[in-house]
Amino acid sequence: MPTSLADVAQAAGVSIATASRVLAGSKHPVAESTRRKVLNAAARIGYQPNLIARGLRIERTYTIGIVVENLLSPFVPPIVRGIQTRLVQDGYMGMVFSADLDPRVEHEAVEALIRRQIDGIIFVESWLWPDTELPGGLSQPYVFVHRPVRSSGPNSIIADDCLGAGLAMRHLVAMGHRRIAHISGPVDWDAAQRRIRGYEDGMMDLGLPIDADLIVPGDWEVQTGYAAGQRLAALDDPPSAIFAANDLMAVGAIYALQDAGLGVPDDVAVVGYDDREICGVTRPSVTSVRMPTHEMGYAAADLLLRMCDGAQGVEHPVRVAGQLVIRDSCGARQGSPGFEPERGSIARALLLSRATQIDQLSRGGNRNARFHEAEHT
Repeated sequence: MPTSLADVAQAAGVSIATASRVLAGSKHPVAESTRRKVLNAAARIGYQPNLIARGLRIERTYTIGIVVENLLSPFVPPIVRGIQTRLVQDGYMGMVFSADLDPRVEHEAVEALIRRQIDGIIFVESWLWPDTELPGGLSQPYVFVHRPVRSSGPNSIIADDCLGAGLAMRHLVAMGHRRIAHISGPVDWDAAQRRIRGYEDGMMDLGLPIDADLIVPGDWEVQTGYAAGQRLAALDDPPSAIFAANDLMAVGAIYALQDAGLGVPDDVAVVGYDDREICGVTRPSVTSVRMPTHEMGYAAADLLLRMCDGAQGVEHPVRVAGQLVIRDSCGARQGSPGFEPERGSIARALLLSRATQIDQLSRGGNRNARFHEAEHT
């Protein structure tokens, strides 16, 4: 039998009005000791709020629309996971629509969400360009995350690509490289522009000259990475290291270097960007700047929920930092190479679950002691 607000009030020894204020997060002043009693009682008896009734009272549905451009994108699932992680913390549910790379479908998805009276929308890798192209009638808050083009608009969450490129450059210089090439992405993509800017800033900050022969354009695909690798290997003075703007081009460059008789990393070190699954299973495995997808999704949901509570949006994009993942292609990792498990596989999830259970059992005594101590303070 489900527990009610009255049950919580009785268990905490307070009035129903006081229990309601605490559980609704009301600004009405309540003593801290009373608030803790109500929250502990709710947790102890398993109270679950009636979100429908609560939503009707404050004109909310506690539902957020998530419009994704392409479910097959490797970046979308971890971004959505980050969004869901933040939403559930405040009792919200996410409703996912896929636009399948079709702007018309994307508009229809937004209109369908508006009809369902959702509280806000998060666009994941949206192709909608200026805000004026958003469907009419969208009065709810909205946030863009990981926008592929023109990502400099308001209410946007993006990766800090300049910082990421700088991490790659500093690492290569620390490894002793001075002649470092760059394989860039398409010039009309904001991410590509930020990564080449990070490469050039890194070169200048480190006092290294920028050689136009060492900057080769690409289009994110393996084939252009391979062509760029061939071109760089054929130079009279080839580079000792390559920073590619994404992992697929990094892999293509590695293949080209190997076909030219060069060793990676012995003759040429290679660093990619995004830290895609392929990085852990190639030979050599690819050092890469990790795209902070989960963190970006979490930040997007956090911004949207604050906007739903009346906060202002952000005029300039919020940049989320990634990190450098060191593997074999840069020559810095020590020990024998090994293959990395597929991140989204059921087998890996079971292994992680078992490892977590073992860790909890091994530390259970201490944790239980801390829990009881905290409970009575």
